[in-house]
Amino acid sequence: MIPPDHPRYRSLVARERIARYAGEGVVTFEGLAAHGRGEAFDYLIGERTTESALLAEKTAAALLLCARRPVISVNGNTAALAADEVARLQERARARVEVNLFHRSEERIRRITRLLEEAGVAVEKGEAERLLPLSHDRALCLRQGIYSADTVLVPLEDGDRCSALCSMGKTVIAIDLNPLSRTARAASLTIVDELTRALPHVTGACTSLSQEEALRLCSSYDNRKFLSGALEEIQKRLTHALD
Repeated sequence: MIPPDHPRYRSLVARERIARYAGEGVVTFEGLAAHGRGEAFDYLIGERTTESALLAEKTAAALLLCARRPVISVNGNTAALAADEVARLQERARARVEVNLFHRSEERIRRITRLLEEAGVAVEKGEAERLLPLSHDRALCLRQGIYSADTVLVPLEDGDRCSALCSMGKTVIAIDLNPLSRTARAASLTIVDELTRALPHVTGACTSLSQEEALRLCSSYDNRKFLSGALEEIQKRLTHALD
């Protein structure tokens, strides 16, 4: 039992969930390593949502609302940490949800789909086809899902597929705590924030944004500024770490 007054309560709860779902076959061992890498960068931004990230989250909501066919791509870590938040965002953004995995097996897809559906997510199903310009299994996707999307939200993504989706002309929204990663730099819009903090902010903005403000955000954002803002925050914290 993790005491709620522990200073790192949220992080420890997330770690326990990841470990639990690794045992159940939803998360891979490689996913555990990826989670730890993200935690390290979360330390560097102070384990909080920065002003730059909050603006990126509002912009992500605007992009989803203005999209014709928005899709949320979900992997094992995302399902383990935030199935409930995916369900809420799907409803607010009117988005489709597709399970897409690097370490792919039909059994893992079934497990992740079941976890999402128990949280109220409507998951796209069907026969995956090799439709993306990649040599590994993340090239597999559903024709009515990611392949047909104009805007794709890709939490906890790998850089190869992010680049491939962008090369196909799609708007790609990434959630990545590492502002230096290939994913963060390749995405159309990068939210440098922890997943379970970021998704509620995006969902809330989907409800509160007016059409006029959503259109303004879609036409005026510059992803380089979001990445620069995250790096400046990290630099500031490192500079004053021992003050």
